[in-house]
Amino acid sequence: MNGHEELTYVYAAAPDTREVRASLQDLRGVSGAPVSLLSLPTAGPDPVAFVVSRVAPDEFDERTLKARFEDLEWLEGVARAHHEVVQTVARHGTVLPLRLATVYQNDDRARGALAVQRHVFAERIALLRGRSEFGVKLYVGPAGSTDPTGSSEPRDGTAADASLSPGKAYLRRRRAQHSAQEVRYRHAQEAADRVEALASRFSTRRVRHPAQRGALAGPEENVLNDAYLVPRDRAEEFRTALAAAVEGLDGVRVEVTGPWAPYSFATPPEPEAAGEGRTP
Repeated sequence: MNGHEELTYVYAAAPDTREVRASLQDLRGVSGAPVSLLSLPTAGPDPVAFVVSRVAPDEFDERTLKARFEDLEWLEGVARAHHEVVQTVARHGTVLPLRLATVYQNDDRARGALAVQRHVFAERIALLRGRSEFGVKLYVGPAGSTDPTGSSEPRDGTAADASLSPGKAYLRRRRAQHSAQEVRYRHAQEAADRVEALASRFSTRRVRHPAQRGALAGPEENVLNDAYLVPRDRAEEFRTALAAAVEGLDGVRVEVTGPWAPYSFATPPEPEAAGEGRTP
């Protein structure tokens, strides 16, 4: 390979339509490069194209990428640019997102991969057409958090007793906190059951993701992290219904995010199956 030849970065597969092409006008992607559609010479009845831009080999060749993926600042910049391109296309048509840093040696190699997989891409795009992804998370508050009234006293009616020794008072508080947390977990299970029942009325598919931990969840505990594929014309109805899923359940919070491009439901074949695509 010529070391100076630009590589072809692929963001997604999408229908080759006027609306999608128009959405790419003046759009910039990774490294500020202009974004375009890469199509096949003979498109067939359901034309599918790659959404692409060009990137420098000294940043995106296979060897360099392994090191670059340890650079969190660089990785965040690429991820943001990648996501913005995918979301822009998703606002104008159905999009099948590909993995971050899917790169081919040149346009011809990318077209070869598209030709091999276009029927699979077309089937997946048909599945996703008219639908968006929504994230649904449930959180349980920490045991020592205050109740909705703002009181820091345990909610079982146990009040501080000045006659108790510090040790006994501490044990009493710990027992009360443990009891309160058990109630929160029961509420969380009930909320999860409600979410599943409500979402089944709107959603065509669901993907379960691992619960978030640490800084991603904040002071609360994330106990449910699902993605739902929802028809766009029912999106607001879906959001409103799930917001009511935790009514009357203290210590539990539901968070609904979206609409997003359907990352959780794309799962395209591995680029390596086409012989040239590379992701670290």
